[in-house]
Amino acid sequence: MNLRLPLALRSFRPLAQGSHFHLGNPFLSSNMKLSTPFTLVAALYSTSAFSTSPIFAHRRYIAASALNAYSTEQSGETATESYRLNFKGTDGTVSPWHDIPLEGSDGSYNMVVEIPKYTKAKMEVATKEENNPIAQDIKKGNLRDYHGPIFWNYGCLPQTWEDPNAEHPELKVNGDDDPIDVVEIGSKALESGSVKEVKVLGVIAMIDDGELDWKLVAIATDDELASEYNDINDVPKAVKDGIREWFRWYKTPDDKPLNGFGFDEKYLDAAAAKEVIAETNEAWKKLRSGDTDAGKLWIGKA
Repeated sequence: MNLRLPLALRSFRPLAQGSHFHLGNPFLSSNMKLSTPFTLVAALYSTSAFSTSPIFAHRRYIAASALNAYSTEQSGETATESYRLNFKGTDGTVSPWHDIPLEGSDGSYNMVVEIPKYTKAKMEVATKEENNPIAQDIKKGNLRDYHGPIFWNYGCLPQTWEDPNAEHPELKVNGDDDPIDVVEIGSKALESGSVKEVKVLGVIAMIDDGELDWKLVAIATDDELASEYNDINDVPKAVKDGIREWFRWYKTPDDKPLNGFGFDEKYLDAAAAKEVIAETNEAWKKLRSGDTDAGKLWIGKA
C-alpha cells in the first residue's frame, strides 16, 4: 500500500546506517513506503515535525529527580526471566504500586516509569509479586517484547487500580486489574524505575480483549514542553493520532484483533482524566483495605 505523506512528513529521512534503529524498526520499510498502518506512526515520531529530540544510537537516559527518596536495585540478569528492578526507600524495600504517593506537587501526579521511549521490552510492575518489582512480562513462557519500539515513555500511576469487578456505566466493560497506564509524551527518554512528576493532559478509553484499559496522556513537569501543554487540545493531533493507532494495532502481529476505544474514539480532557484517576484511586483504597478481594494480587499491609 502506497500512501501520500502529509506535507509535514515529507521531510522525513531514513535513519543513517549505524544508528540504533536503522532497519531494526519493523514499522519502517527501506524505501519509505507505508507498508503497514504502523509505518505512519513510526514516521510521525521519527520526523522533526513532531519530535523535539533525535533518536540516538546510545541514549543516556534522564533519571527522575522529583522523588529522589526512592532508588532502585537490580537483581537477576537483564533480558532474563529472573530480572527484577526493586524499589528502595529510606526504610528498605518499598512497593512502587502501594508505597509511592499518587499525587505530586502543584496538582501533578507521580508516574512510575516502566518502559523508556524507543525501547521494545515489555516491562511492568509485577502486581502479583511481593513488593511489586518491575519485571519483563512473560507470555506463553517467553519474555515479551513489542514488535517495534514504543515512541513515548510508558508507565503507571501508583495507588490506582482498574477494578475488574466494576462495570463502567457507559462502556459496559470491566477494568483490566492493573494500575492505570500513563503515556508520557515529553522530549526525554526516562529511565525504567524512575519516578516522575507529570501533568495529566487527557485520557482515552482503550478496550482490550473486552476489558477497559485507560491510557492517560501526560507530560513530565520538568519537560521543555510542559508550559505549552495544559489540556488535551494543546497536544498536536499527530501525537494523539499516533498514540491511538499504535495501541490499536500493536498486538496484531501476534494475530490478535485490533483494540477498540470508547467514547467514539475521542480523547477526554484533563478534568475528565482526573476524575478517572480519582475513581481508580478509590478502587485501590478498597483493594488495600480488604473491602475488595485481592485475588492473586500482592497488596502488602494496609
